[in-house]
Amino acid sequence: MALRFETDGHLATLTIDSPETGNALGRKLRDELTAAWLRVRDDPQIWVAVITGAGGEAFATAAEEDDGEPWRFWQTQEGPQLERGLELWKPVVAAVNGRCSGSGMALLFATDIRVAAERATFALDDVVQGRLPAGGVSQRLLQQLRYAQALELLLTGEPISAGEAYRAGLVNRVVPAERVLPAARELAERLCQNPPLTVRAIKELAVRGQDLSLADALRLEQAVQRVNKQTEDAKEGPRSFAERRPPRYSGR
Repeated sequence: MALRFETDGHLATLTIDSPETGNALGRKLRDELTAAWLRVRDDPQIWVAVITGAGGEAFATAAEEDDGEPWRFWQTQEGPQLERGLELWKPVVAAVNGRCSGSGMALLFATDIRVAAERATFALDDVVQGRLPAGGVSQRLLQQLRYAQALELLLTGEPISAGEAYRAGLVNRVVPAERVLPAARELAERLCQNPPLTVRAIKELAVRGQDLSLADALRLEQAVQRVNKQTEDAKEGPRSFAERRPPRYSGR
């Protein structure tokens, strides 16, 4: 297995464990990631996920592989990946411990909160090798960075440091290497303290709203708010406040 899957309470930790390949996202590892993301999505006891890389040198990188037979082009729902449109409304925290490039960047852009090691580097080096960036990079990058920053990364293929990634808004925090996974898990555990259905509703609204007009986004917000108010957790929050005790959220 090139991917380790561990759970602790409501937190799942996914570790890409192929350091001898630079944690390259080849077909076998992608299949394992598909199964892992579906497990995170479908297990009601998992509220938040953390993803990281083993070995200390790389978070995730690209792998040379055949695109397969032409008929696979129309297998649009085969092997769903986080970066390829899998709808996962549970938050995903990335712990970037080292080099992040190619397909690893596509994966990073599909996560929600990111902690990077001081030694981490980030590169969209596909263009240098004559490849188009895949996994939604050319679209998400323009949503997450300013135009000039995004185009420099896309067109030069030059790596940037963790500090530069932080200043560009690509990562949330930069910490010493030994603190990357603990800091990511602390953030994830903080998210686990909030009502999980409300957290998912907020994430979905934030993601879907980017592709909607303001009027449509506000209307969607009203609809989701109506559904969320019917949950037990939405009632538990005010009740615990009135009773002056910590809330006991259940995900119902």
